[in-house]
Amino acid sequence: MSLTSALRRFRQRTQVGPLREPFATLRDLTARTLFGRNLELLSLIHGTDKDTLHRYAEHYTRHFAALRRRRLTLLEIGIGGYDHTRLGGESLRMWRSYFPRAQVYGIDIHDKSYHDGRRIKTFRGDQSDPEFLARVLAETGPPDIVIDDGSHVSRDVIASFDYLFPRMADTGIYVIEDTQTSYWPDWGGDDDHPDSVGTTMGYFKSLVHGLNHEERPSNQHMRPTQLPTHRDRNIRGISFYHNLVFIQKGLNWEGGRYRAALEHP
Repeated sequence: MSLTSALRRFRQRTQVGPLREPFATLRDLTARTLFGRNLELLSLIHGTDKDTLHRYAEHYTRHFAALRRRRLTLLEIGIGGYDHTRLGGESLRMWRSYFPRAQVYGIDIHDKSYHDGRRIKTFRGDQSDPEFLARVLAETGPPDIVIDDGSHVSRDVIASFDYLFPRMADTGIYVIEDTQTSYWPDWGGDDDHPDSVGTTMGYFKSLVHGLNHEERPSNQHMRPTQLPTHRDRNIRGISFYHNLVFIQKGLNWEGGRYRAALEHP
C-alpha cells in the first residue's frame, strides 16, 4: 500500500484534531520539505477533505503544478470549523505548504483569526457582500487564485464570482468546490431544472458558449443582446469535474473564423 493510500485510509477512519504548537510548526516544515510537490499527501497530512471525502487533489495538481514556485496571492472562501474559532484552517496551511512563495488569505463568516500566521491572514465577513469583498481586495490586491469552498449556496457562489472574477489577476484561476449543492433545494439548487442560471452548475454552464463568442453569427451582426460580455472576452477555459469547476481567466480574443468561412467556403 502506498503512503498516500495509507494516510487516506487513516484520515477516513479517524478524527484528528488540530495540532498545537510546536507540533503544528514541525508538521508544516516537514510537509513542505519532504512532500511539497505532492498535493495529495499534503492534503492528508494537513487533514483537509480534498483527498478523502473528495478527490480534488489530482485536479488541483493538474491546474496548479506549473504555478507552484511563483509568487502568488491565493484567496480561499471558507476556512472550516463552523463557529469554532480554533477549528478549520487545514486548507490554508496546505496551500501555504504547496505554494512556498504565496501569500494565503481566507474568508469566513466566523472569526478565524486564530489561524493567522506566517503567510496566512483571515478576514471575517459574508462572501456575497461586495463591500466586504472590496475591503478584502484593498488589502490583498488582485488574487491569482480564488477557491470557493464557502457556503455552497448557489446565490452566494454566483455573487462571489461576479464580484471577484473581474478583479482577479489577468491570468488568474477561479475554482468552485462542492457543486453538488447545485441540485439540492436547501442550498438554492434545483434538480428539476438543473440548467437554471440561478443554480451554480446552470450558471457556469451558461458561460461555455462565450468561449466561442467570435464564431457566433449573432456577434458578427452586432446584435445588442448577443454582444460579447466581459466574461466572454476574459474566460479562456472552463473545466468541469465531479463536484468541481475551474475557470481560467485570460484574454479570449483569438480571431474568429466565421467571416473567413463565408468568404472562402
